[in-house]
Amino acid sequence: MQNINVIEQADQLDEIDTKIVEALRKDGRVAFAQIAEQLNVSPGMIRQRYNRLVEMGYLKVVAITNPSRLGIKTMALIGIRTDGDKMLQVAEQMAALEEVIYIVVVSGRYDILAEIYCRDHADLLRFLTEKLAKIKGVRETESFMHLKIMKEVYF
Repeated sequence: MQNINVIEQADQLDEIDTKIVEALRKDGRVAFAQIAEQLNVSPGMIRQRYNRLVEMGYLKVVAITNPSRLGIKTMALIGIRTDGDKMLQVAEQMAALEEVIYIVVVSGRYDILAEIYCRDHADLLRFLTEKLAKIKGVRETESFMHLKIMKEVYF
């Protein structure tokens, strides 16, 4: 039922809304006046539509940091297998950990995939042994170190 609501909401976006979203995806700091000029509408219209898009949950404009410039040298994707009845509790506990920047419950070989950022290898080892391994319900983990990010898209 929820998917139908999402589809119905998506139908509410017109061409101008879509172009506003696209402009902000390219540059979250673009001026409303610049978007308005490109679309041949008033800046006030862009501001109103922007506010509506934010209220409806279509947009959330945030700053994207560069982890390596902030001293984060070790990034990894971790596959986690859990006790079946503890899967969601494990995911919730992991989501509260500061090193975890992305977490999803998935189907397939693993129950959970988590992306983590650590300062260095020693920090990663501390995360694995002092935090992740101590969460009840974690049965098995497999870590995949990021060697090079080839593409990064913020949808």
